[in-house]
Amino acid sequence: MSGLALAMFVGLFAWGQQIVGYDDPQGKVQLALLATFSFGLLIGYRANH
Repeated sequence: MSGLALAMFVGLFAWGQQIVGYDDPQGKVQLALLATFSFGLLIGYRANH
């Protein structure tokens, strides 16, 4: 499951503008994706330990 999440994150982060078609000239959507993924990793790690 974490492999799927990582693949989806990389795909959206790298090619999200072409796949989804959002307009992000300042990079705020990429920043939000990075923050969401980081928080998910942190919460998932803390839940397992």
